[in-house]
Amino acid sequence: MTSSPAAEQRLRDLAILRRVRDRIDREYAQPLDVEALARGAHMSAGHLSREFKLAYGESPYGYVMTRRIERAMALLRRGDLSVTEVCFEVGCSSLGTFSTRFTELVGMPPSAYRREMQEPKPEIPSCVSKQVTRPIRNREARASAAQLA
Repeated sequence: MTSSPAAEQRLRDLAILRRVRDRIDREYAQPLDVEALARGAHMSAGHLSREFKLAYGESPYGYVMTRRIERAMALLRRGDLSVTEVCFEVGCSSLGTFSTRFTELVGMPPSAYRREMQEPKPEIPSCVSKQVTRPIRNREARASAAQLA
């Protein structure tokens, strides 16, 4: 049985989108914008954004920020860098934007997160800690809580 040309094109597009996502995962701390990602994928920025959101549930920019915030959480837990240093380390150029996004995803400002993580806690394996502390957008958290009720 042969697949249709549309199905084959969809598979090619998904492979391209996976490469874009992998690039974001590798280069999250570099200056990445949708236009640069789209050029690398030989797509328009609008088409990349639509297809990426269809495939992964969030825009390329949202995915970049989620990766940056995940890394920032790990650096803040480590405790040896200031919030400003963490902001620039993960590739953000504005402390205000970083703090706003961090608060949206984590539910508290980065300074409060850092303070809370400095309190002594029982040792948790890093693989468990990463899964449990993964940032969740506030609207996703509300949807999950509603489904559990």
